[in-house]
Order: sequence, then C-alpha cells, then structure tokens
Amino acid sequence: MILIKDSVVVDGTGAPPQRADIVLKDNRIVAIGSLKNHEADVVIDGLGTITTPGFIDVNTDSDHYVSLFTDPLQQDFLKQGVTTIIGGHCGSSLAPLLYGTLESIRKWGDTSGVNVNWNTMAEFLKTLEKLKLGVNFGTLVGHSTIRRALIGEVHRDLTEREMEVFTGIVTTALKEGAFGLSTGLGYSHGRGTPYQEIKELVTIVAKYGGIYATHLRNEREDIVTATKEALMIAKETGAKTLISHFRPIVGYENEFEKALALIESNPDKLNLHFDLYPFNYSILPIYTLLPSWAHEGSLEEMFAQVSDAQMEPEIIKDIPSFKSDDIIIARATGFDYLVGKSVGEFAKGQGMTLKKGLLQLMRLTKLKAVLFHKNINLGVAQNALISDRALIASNSPSLLETKNILENDRAKKTFTEFLHLLSQFKKKSLEWAVAKITSEPAKKFNLRDRGIIKPGAIADLVMMRPMLPNAPASPKTSQGGPLGGDNKIVNVFVGGQLVVKDGETTGVRAGQVLRRT
Repeated sequence: MILIKDSVVVDGTGAPPQRADIVLKDNRIVAIGSLKNHEADVVIDGLGTITTPGFIDVNTDSDHYVSLFTDPLQQDFLKQGVTTIIGGHCGSSLAPLLYGTLESIRKWGDTSGVNVNWNTMAEFLKTLEKLKLGVNFGTLVGHSTIRRALIGEVHRDLTEREMEVFTGIVTTALKEGAFGLSTGLGYSHGRGTPYQEIKELVTIVAKYGGIYATHLRNEREDIVTATKEALMIAKETGAKTLISHFRPIVGYENEFEKALALIESNPDKLNLHFDLYPFNYSILPIYTLLPSWAHEGSLEEMFAQVSDAQMEPEIIKDIPSFKSDDIIIARATGFDYLVGKSVGEFAKGQGMTLKKGLLQLMRLTKLKAVLFHKNINLGVAQNALISDRALIASNSPSLLETKNILENDRAKKTFTEFLHLLSQFKKKSLEWAVAKITSEPAKKFNLRDRGIIKPGAIADLVMMRPMLPNAPASPKTSQGGPLGGDNKIVNVFVGGQLVVKDGETTGVRAGQVLRRT
C-alpha cells in the first residue's frame, strides 16, 4: 500500500484542484482525502507537487519503429508523464499479418531484428504481454497493412470477394481487442483507396464502438476537401473519428484555418477530434518528399524512378522548395555519419543544389531515411491546440539513445510542453488542460477506469513540480495559478507501481496490453 501525502490533486474531471492524500493498493486507487493517519507500506511526501492521472498519448509510432521490442520500457514516454499510448496509425499496424511480414512499416523502422511469431491480433497482443511493456499499449488495425497483404503493391479497387475477406479480417481483429481502424490516405498505398471501401470498413468499426483514425489524403492545398471526406465518413457511419496529426503546413495556413473551422462547426453529437503536437516539425519517411506523381508502387518501384537518370530533371523540378536548414536527417540506417546534418549541409558537401542533394540522399539511403522537416506554423498550431476538438499527441516513438537516431523532442516533451504553453492560454485553466490529456482521450477510446483520479480507478498517476518561484501552496487553477513555466515530472505510477522516481525511470515495466471493450 502506498500513501501520497499533501499533493494538489487535479483529478482529470475538470473539477478545481484540491489538496488531498491518495492511497494506492495493488493497481487501484482506494482512497482520496485527508488521510494523514492512514497506515501504508510506503509514504511519499507530495508537498509542493501536483498529482494528475497519467497522460494518454493517442497517436504514437513505437510500433512503426519497432521500439516496442527494442525499448519495451518506453522510457521517453514515462519521463514526460505518459502512461498509455495508442499505435497502429496511418494505415500501418503490427497486426493482423496475413503472411507474417512487417512490410507496411519498413518506411519507418528496421524490421530485420524482430522475430515475427504472430499473425492475428490476438497472437500479437499475447506476444506483447509476454514482452512486458513500461506503458499501457493499445492498437488500431492498419488499413494498408491488410490491403497490401491481400493484393500486393498494385493500385486498384478490391473485388467483391477481396472486400469480403477484408471485412472479415477487420471484424476478427476488433473482436480480438483492436481499438479501431486507421487509414494512411496521404501515403502511396492509401491515396487511391475509394471512398466506398473506407465507408464499408468504418461501418464495421462503428458497429463495435471503435475508432476511425485517418491520415488525410491531402494536408496542403486540398486539406479542406480531405477534411470534408473525414467528416462525411463520420456522419455516414457514426464512428468515433480522429484526424491524425492535423497540422498547419507552412504556406497553407489559410487552408488549414478553413478546415479547422469546418471541424469546429460540426455538432457535438459527431464524435470527431484531431490530434496535434506543440512543435514546428514533422517526422517524414524521405520518399514522401518526392513529387506526388512519383509516389506510385512499392518502395523498390519508387527507388527505380529515383535511380533513373532520365527521370532526374522532372523529379528535381517538382520537388517542393525548401530552405537549406529546414530538413534534418534523423535516421539513415547504414549512414550514421549523416544523422543530425541538414539536407543543405549534405548538398553542400556533395557540391549540389538543395533539390539535387535531396535526390542524391534518396538514392544513397534507398528511400529508407527518416527526416525532421520544419514545415509547421507553430503559432497557428498552438492556437489549434486549445480547440475543444484537439487531443494532444506526440506522433512519435520512444527510442533508445543511439548514434544513428536524432533526439526527438516530441517523444520527450510533448505533454510537458503543452502544459508549459498554459501561460499563453489566458482563458484556459489547469484542470481544463489536465482533462484534455487524461479523461478526454480515455473517454474517446473507452479506456475504463483510466484518465481520472477516483476510488476504484487504475492507479496511473503523475506527480509533477512546477518550476516557478512560488510553487503552489494551495490549490489554484492555472488562471493565475501553478503552471505556466517549466514543469518537472517527479514521480510516475503505472498500475500502482513506481516507474519514474525523482525524474528517472526505475526499470519497472508495469504496463498493460489494452483491448477494446
């Protein structure tokens, strides 16, 4: 039994903060209130801290980068207070696998070191349970993962029989615990998917109370049209819908604002949200910077075009313009010396123009590099974060520190940075912000007994200390209140076990594999 004494509790419901003690037993919260005489095996002094439910990250990439296997502790998330993550986004998931291959995620991570001993969603989730994760993990079903397994790399409509098989696979995965379906309509293997196919599959998702998450077909000049498609799917199927990494791309801010207005003008009965992070860069597989007409076929087929000297003038002409330091090489397997360099630095070293340097980098890495692209208008993004339709997400993996991967602030600081921004959100309170990263995503994904501090709830908790001259001695809201500066994560509990102590991970892996209920 653990007793947390004298902390300011923000319970995730939106209620004002209150000073209280909290008692944890096994994996549950058993009491809240003035409990100073309560006996406990461990007593933690919470004076000067704020205790909240564990943060929930609704869009992560630890499955795409296979770091669920290489870094099962998922320490980047734990250190920023995240206790639950959702994977399987952008049309790619680790299950179900018809033929036991991870082909659909190779644009992100190196899958060669993973021993794939599963096919079905049930088998995959059992594999993770044996592995033991540091965070709670749930997953969507990737549309492209199944589609490519069914028909290969060709781009065509599915036959009636193929559609029957597809719907059967999705139905089984949902019954086995998948939280819903994701599409990657902006990627080469999802772009041509017809509306009717998506609608038929999402109708099944709605039947089981699942989530439909979509990477829009277009995030730039046609973002309004792409958003209308997502809205129409939500309206016609009734499925809970999440637009993945909905962000204002530099040069297309006006279009983004129009799309945001469309989302916010829809009635509350339409269960539609988008996720976003408070940073100015995207993480992109390098091939996504090819002209749209060159996004056809498999990675090998795209690489054949990139390698064709006769195609070079057309490709270079149609690559969008960028500044020399706008694109940073984050991962280039086999070329570790490139990590951290900008494309401008690489091009200069090669004696090439920017665009030709980018093309040369594509050739050198065989289209398998990952880039940080400073292409987001941060001011517009920060304003969008306070929308009632916004959920906060890192859209990142937790990765062990190695020389071949660039450090990623989104994986380490998304949630603490969001709380830091409260000082700019003058009309928003601390309790509003905490609900946005705890109970709201828990409700969206139907994560029972999570995202809230109450007796009987699962003891996923975060204790943080405001790094301000006058730390809160009494409960306040953030309107004149305790947050607004940097906030240090002190302790984190997952399922009642201390997984972060004094800001450092303890090595305890107490996460649960979550299944749709």
